[in-house]
Amino acid sequence: MAYDLTILEKGCKELGITLDEIQKKQFTDFYEYLVEKNKVMNLTGITEFQEVLIKHFLDSLACVKAVDMSRIKRIMDIGTGAGFPGVPLKIAFPHLEACLLDSLKKRVNFLEETFQMLKLENITAIHGRAEEYAKNKQYRETYDLCVSRAVSNLATLSEYCLPYVKTGGYFISYKSGTVQEEVEQAQKAVKILGGKIKDVVYFQLPDSEIQRSLVVIEKIKATPGRYPRKAGTPLKEPLS
Repeated sequence: MAYDLTILEKGCKELGITLDEIQKKQFTDFYEYLVEKNKVMNLTGITEFQEVLIKHFLDSLACVKAVDMSRIKRIMDIGTGAGFPGVPLKIAFPHLEACLLDSLKKRVNFLEETFQMLKLENITAIHGRAEEYAKNKQYRETYDLCVSRAVSNLATLSEYCLPYVKTGGYFISYKSGTVQEEVEQAQKAVKILGGKIKDVVYFQLPDSEIQRSLVVIEKIKATPGRYPRKAGTPLKEPLS
């Protein structure tokens, strides 16, 4: 089937991303597989092609507004769901070594099948909780960048994500609308976890009225060993 990729190409151009024919095909193949699998399992509420281009693919790629991806080698995506932002970032930047974590085994299976189908290398999906993998030496403080489109509040997300980031690296949280109040409430938690809120980048998704924001947190020192706290605690009792 021939797809109209104008919005994706235009959006990528605005972001300074150039896609070759292989990458464009990977995006359309990913879309087809996502929609096909979505019929039997709940992956996304957004299935119309142009909407997926804007709300999933271009939204995922927007973190280039906040970080130079050519300087990033290893990336961790926490609470990746159907693979956002991890899969679009890996397609657009094949040099990345990516790890995508999700708490639902069915989604991890879907992602593993997706990687194989798209012939993506140096990308893995792991099943489990962010709090548990963050205690594992193989994962802790080994990533240049941690990203998350998960919906938890920023203090909770920072406790999930900052332990994965090496000193000098970044955690980028994708948020909707204005997040000033949430950012202020998370300041203390971020500091405790070894981070510093560096910037909030506001942007509008192409061909839409949707306002989005990226909270950019720099890792300035190691996260104390006691964090993250045991599974469930960061959500129930966010650091404040």
